[in-house]
Amino acid sequence: MIKDFIILSCIGKNNDRIGLRVKENFFIHEFDCKINKIDQLVSNILNLIKKHKVNIDNKFSIIVNIGPGSFSSIRASLSVAKGLKISKKLYLYGFKNSDLRQFNLENIELLISKGLSQNKLIKPIYLS
Repeated sequence: MIKDFIILSCIGKNNDRIGLRVKENFFIHEFDCKINKIDQLVSNILNLIKKHKVNIDNKFSIIVNIGPGSFSSIRASLSVAKGLKISKKLYLYGFKNSDLRQFNLENIELLISKGLSQNKLIKPIYLS
């Protein structure tokens, strides 16, 4: 069961979001990721982690939106997610944008209970 996690929903539409769940607390950071997507995304993740004094260890999971959405936004979030997976030895999960209607803890927990596809991030869905 996924308990503590980072969730990335960056698909190039208004209000890209990062969620962080730690010890029953859930924090959301919204941002507009138009320029320097990877730099901005990494910076926002680091700031969120530092702000809430979180220690990311191998018990954490990372959940990433695989689309549909903008090619460059999805590619950036997948790259960051894969980097976190490799560097911190996190579990990596993907979900489709249509599976998460609203970005809040209740809906994310419902998404998790339905089952996420672990390590099946090879086929993201891009909008043309």
